[in-house]
Amino acid sequence: METEAAARRWAETWSKAWPQRDAEAIAGLYADAAVYRSPAFRAPYLGLAGVRRYLNENFPVEENIECWFGKPIVSGDLAAIEWWGSWTEAGRELTFAGATVLRFDVDGRVVEHRDYDNHVERRQSPYAGW
Repeated sequence: METEAAARRWAETWSKAWPQRDAEAIAGLYADAAVYRSPAFRAPYLGLAGVRRYLNENFPVEENIECWFGKPIVSGDLAAIEWWGSWTEAGRELTFAGATVLRFDVDGRVVEHRDYDNHVERRQSPYAGW
């Protein structure tokens, strides 16, 4: 699968599955030996079991999720995708804006996932022109 198509599939799946907290739809995008880093300074989640662990640790505490994904920027087997997400967690409104750098295998599965983000403690939609 071409990297651009794989990256578009990743963004489309996340945009639908994150608000529904559908961990299995998202896990289906990742290779068995994926390395998932989120946030960047934490030890990575390893393998498909690690991806599921990350999702199942985070999704249950996120409510009222809204999210947006930008157009992938592709180079070789790498893609970078901007994203923006707002949700309620433990009674607090949060908004994260960031980018994910992905490396794909020949089948279009993610083998490396790296998140970089910034956040504020309020709900905020993307700015005009985002």
